[in-house]
Amino acid sequence: MRPLIWPAVFALLLCAARIAEAQTLDRVEVTAFGGYRFGGEFYEIATGRPVDADGAPSFGVALNIPFTRETQIEALVTHQQARFSLRAADGAGDTRFRVIVDHYQLGGLTELGPGRARPFLTGSLGLTHYAASGDHEVRFSGSAGGGVKLFPTPRVGVRLDGRLFATVVDAEADVLACTPGICVGSIDAWIVWQVDFTAGLVIRF
Repeated sequence: MRPLIWPAVFALLLCAARIAEAQTLDRVEVTAFGGYRFGGEFYEIATGRPVDADGAPSFGVALNIPFTRETQIEALVTHQQARFSLRAADGAGDTRFRVIVDHYQLGGLTELGPGRARPFLTGSLGLTHYAASGDHEVRFSGSAGGGVKLFPTPRVGVRLDGRLFATVVDAEADVLACTPGICVGSIDAWIVWQVDFTAGLVIRF
């Protein structure tokens, strides 16, 4: 662990310096947003059966800290909860399910122009937590998207966002063949895709 301490300290100092510099570049932004997330494969994982549900409402918070004049460090937390009923296998009645999907991600955002209307692109990596019927799982995930920020006033604006989430639910690696110094393999990954469309209120400090 000791060899990792100094690189970690250096990274923290670099971030602190960038944040201090960012205070002279622009303002920190906090966005509270809500919308709708499509993609119901997590529901089928939870129930083990096909589910006639395409998605559910979502909401969350994004924190953006200026890194340069065009880029920002972005931390993102989102929450989605879906409730639905399925007919029991024996036909005795309906079984109710509740599935929760949370994303915790860190990445960057690039604004494509200054002014009151600012198109942007964003990407991030992190973890996805999904839970149903007492079962909780955490998996690696990533996201990418874009949108526009509208600032009618310098401190308050609106953010319209579209984002694609990819969560690696399961992955297996196989070695196909090896020669001295070289191995050829394959990776079989099960990825769950979700698309999120949101609108949010931006407060700049």
